This record gives sequence, C-alpha cells and structure tokens, in this order.
Amino acid sequence: MFTTTLFHPVMSRWTSTVITLIQNALMVSGLLVIIGLFGLYQGHSGFVEGFKSLLPKHLMQTEALASEAFDDESAVEGNSVKLSASMRGALSYVSKRYRVSNDALLPIFATAQEAGRELRIDPLLIIAVIGVESGFNPLSQSVVGAQGLMQVMPRFHKDKLPSDAGALPFFDPLTNVQVGAKVLKESITRNGGVENGLQQFAGAINDPDRRYSTKVLAELQRLEQAGQRLRSA
Repeated sequence: MFTTTLFHPVMSRWTSTVITLIQNALMVSGLLVIIGLFGLYQGHSGFVEGFKSLLPKHLMQTEALASEAFDDESAVEGNSVKLSASMRGALSYVSKRYRVSNDALLPIFATAQEAGRELRIDPLLIIAVIGVESGFNPLSQSVVGAQGLMQVMPRFHKDKLPSDAGALPFFDPLTNVQVGAKVLKESITRNGGVENGLQQFAGAINDPDRRYSTKVLAELQRLEQAGQRLRSA
C-alpha cells in the first residue's frame, strides 16, 4: 500500500521531488531496508525487487566463495548469489520452518556465509543463532534492548558497526548479521569453545544446564541434516 501510494500516476511534480530528496537521506534509506525485509517476512513479494536494489554490491557478485569451512565443490547459484550446498539446503529448511520467503532469506544467508568465511566460524551456526534468537524477524527487540536478527546489544557493540552503517543499524538485517557474527566469534574465542561461547553470547555463562547452547546446537544439527539431504538428493 505504501509503495502504491508513493508512485501513483497522478502525483504532482513537487511531491516527486520531495520524495526523491527524502529517499536520498540516510535515515530513510535505512528504514527502507527494514520495511522491505519486513514486508517479505510477512509474505508480501512486492517488496522483493526494492529490497534487492538496496543490497551491498559485494553480496550480489557471482564469483564462488572459497574456504576450507565450505563445501565449495557443490556450490550452486540462486538469484545471483552463490551459496554452498549445505547453506542452500538449510535455506529451504528455514523457509518452511519459519515461513519466510526464499527471496527474503537469500541475502541473510549470503551475509552469514561471507561472515563465516571471514571469521572462520561455521555459517550454519550463525543461522542457528538467528533462528533461536529472533525466528528470522529483523524487527525483533527484547525487553533488555537486544535488537534484530541476532539480538545484538547496541550499547555494547557499536564499535563493531561498519563505517557506512545507516540509521537504526542493528535493525538492518545484513548489518545485524555482520555485527552479531563478530560478537559470536569473540565469545567462542574468549570462552574456549562453541558451547561456552554460545552461553556467553546469550549472557548465560553460569547456567549449569546449558539450555541456550543445547537449543542452538540442536537447531544447528537440523540445519546440517537439511544440507545433507540436499547433497544426497
């Protein structure tokens, strides 16, 4: 409805000019990303093309990702972004489980794959954390202020934001994954392993039952199984 109203054929020239100026503003650009993905999350496919046009160029490249942590020999291309077979299988599983369109998930998975390669952590672990933390709702916010897909705490992690981060950066799904992956990597390194790192990431390092890490690792196992099913099909 918002897009239809903005671009109605009978809009006056001055309205078009004002809209153009507003769209060039940093704050509105950030909000457009959020609105676009949220629309996709709700199943409105009309947001797809507008959202893709806002993606960073490096995420739309078609060259293969090469790293020991990925099964590159079975990498496949989808919508100009190449995902490994395991990530492609996981994407299909997530789309069905969380009822989010493939088009909305693709840039998130591409960002997780790239972050995993750069930080040397399993990208499926990043996806598992997103599932547990927010259920792939980019507008999620906890009662203590954690925001976005990976529920990052802004007051602790502003130093990890990229230099070109826009307004409301932690609600920008791609920025949130980039920052959240760095936080996760730090937690794993600082605490000597994935399980303790996950507990630290959740602020539950002293939980003797390890409930958070158990939940994330169970989700990771389901993602891995989905990838294996695709590879064996």
